[in-house]
Amino acid sequence: MSVMWAVILAIVTLILGAVGGFFIGVFYLRKQLERMQSDPEMLQKMAKQMGYNMNKQQLQKAQHMMKNQKPGGRR
Repeated sequence: MSVMWAVILAIVTLILGAVGGFFIGVFYLRKQLERMQSDPEMLQKMAKQMGYNMNKQQLQKAQHMMKNQKPGGRR
């Protein structure tokens, strides 16, 4: 009986940890995206990490597109 409760507790803990980690990750990612909207240097750094070299006009266009998106990413 004791082993069964240990297994159940381990499974429930694993599920709760995965769900909690997912929501913390989503929250962190949204905050990062909000910061990129107001900080062109951060946006340019991300673009360089992805292999793109953006000029000022492209950066402004990307910031404008990010600001016009509705929250949640759905249209």
